[in-house]
Amino acid sequence: MDKEEFDLTQNNDEASIGQKPLVAVVGRKNVGKSTLFNRLANKRIAIVKDEPGTTRDRLTIDVDVPEGSFTLMDTGGLEADPNSTIEEQINYQIGLAMQNASVIIFLVNNQEGLMPDDYEIADMLRKIEKPVLLVANKADNDKSDINSYEFAALGFGEPITISSYHGRGITELLQALEPYIKSGKKTHKEEKSTNIRLTIVGRPNVGKSHLLNAITGEDRSIVSNIPGTTRDPIDTTIQYKDKTITLVDTAGLKKRGKQTQGIDKYSVLRSHDAIERSDIAVLVLDTSELLTEQDLHIAGFIQEAYKGLVIVVNKWDLADDETSKMEVRKYIQARMKFFDHAPIVFTSAITGYGVKQIIPEAVKVYGECTKRVSTAQLNNVMQMVTGKHAPPHKLGKHLKFLYATQAAVLPPTFVFFVNDASIMHFSYERYITNQLRASYGFAGTPIKLTFKSRAEKEKK
Repeated sequence: MDKEEFDLTQNNDEASIGQKPLVAVVGRKNVGKSTLFNRLANKRIAIVKDEPGTTRDRLTIDVDVPEGSFTLMDTGGLEADPNSTIEEQINYQIGLAMQNASVIIFLVNNQEGLMPDDYEIADMLRKIEKPVLLVANKADNDKSDINSYEFAALGFGEPITISSYHGRGITELLQALEPYIKSGKKTHKEEKSTNIRLTIVGRPNVGKSHLLNAITGEDRSIVSNIPGTTRDPIDTTIQYKDKTITLVDTAGLKKRGKQTQGIDKYSVLRSHDAIERSDIAVLVLDTSELLTEQDLHIAGFIQEAYKGLVIVVNKWDLADDETSKMEVRKYIQARMKFFDHAPIVFTSAITGYGVKQIIPEAVKVYGECTKRVSTAQLNNVMQMVTGKHAPPHKLGKHLKFLYATQAAVLPPTFVFFVNDASIMHFSYERYITNQLRASYGFAGTPIKLTFKSRAEKEKK
């Protein structure tokens, strides 16, 4: 990938690059890493379930506390003897986290006691020579603290006892972290840059995680041919020119009838939430199974959420066959008429073909989402619009436009004051939207129109 064109500095993974120290939580399966992650983040981000191996990828979030600011990273359960490809990749992800961390929270299970895998992890931590805080989780009361003394055999001193679920001992843990995180405290001199949230969505196994890894140039997400490998939304920050872009990889969105209870259900809810919190959605399609009903359903959700859209046709092995590209574009635009203005990028995450076009196209769409039209220009255009095609009427009463203004961006939102909003018809609303696109573009972004009656204007 062209590094002169792309500056893919990953602010949230490397403490040496980011402004904030990195705190990584590691440990074997089912010791409560994700519960601790959610507790320190003060929000429910990581999926928590009493099923070992729920977390697979590295999850990160910036945390600001009185003791300092830091980037917190959750990891999957470390396997001393991995027996599957996914377990090997989880171990690889944890290894990257430990190498990049400023300090490591080594979490053990106070209820289960000292286990053989705890010794194996302790040996790994000693080899990388990073500061380690030994923390015994699931110590729900003072009486249970007695059980924690056996963990001193791991060689990291007496553990800090906590209960992530109940919040017990979290203050003491933050105090122990303070020497490592106080350098991350915010200053007034920190430069602010435009931050664009870009969420990668699509059906399971269309190559979303492959694309994220290809864009960043790092194995940020675990990749497997098994559908549903990604479960939590994975945040990665990169720099593109003067823009800071947060890339979010999400779980594959399944049809409602195919969602099992538990992890599948929570993964889909998190993916929907990631779309809601994003500025731009990147919808990944599979060339071999192009634009299924589920793809259209996901696109419909993006439209309902009023988010910008870039369509990526992945697993494209036809190289520069422009004729085939043209046919695919026409097919997508014909079936996705509500987003026929969205840019379409052809990629192969495996070979890297077309990948470097995704970010520039997303930045263009962001520009369209944040475009503003002056009130004078808008009212001049509306005179032309109503002159070309008369507004609707109802029971002999004609709709009259009195005044128009743009109220917001992300999405572009326009408010029209009329004599009687009840006369407005959806077909004329669609006509206005098309005319605004013809005049100002707004490619890749939904346009939100609001109509208010004269009485509402006078009241305002």
